[in-house]
Amino acid sequence: MAALGKCFDPAGARHGIPTYPWRCAPDGLATRRQLRARGLRPGGQPVAAQVLRPRYRRGPLIAYLYRLDKAKPVRPMTPAKRRALACAMLARRTCPQCRTDAGYVIPASLGVCVSCAYPEDQTAA
Repeated sequence: MAALGKCFDPAGARHGIPTYPWRCAPDGLATRRQLRARGLRPGGQPVAAQVLRPRYRRGPLIAYLYRLDKAKPVRPMTPAKRRALACAMLARRTCPQCRTDAGYVIPASLGVCVSCAYPEDQTAA
């Protein structure tokens, strides 16, 4: 319980901004993911507070919080953005060796599609 005491600083004296333990943030504040789930974005506002989750033998996990009343709606997807996203996803699915659309995102660990990475397994079928 002493570790949670280090994370509780609602005045911001120790950490510079108001700090709360994990899952103990007050109402009216949300992380970027929580804002996005509500269809909102921070909209240029500064970080209002943070939550800390202490970890054993490592630094704490930090999540920055933003005020809900200052959040703005997410900008709508434009046709140009939609085309750019489609091109980027196609590039992630295209094998650099055989130049075909693999139908899935090529793993970075392989660098090529499964058919090119393991050709001996494809001839057995």
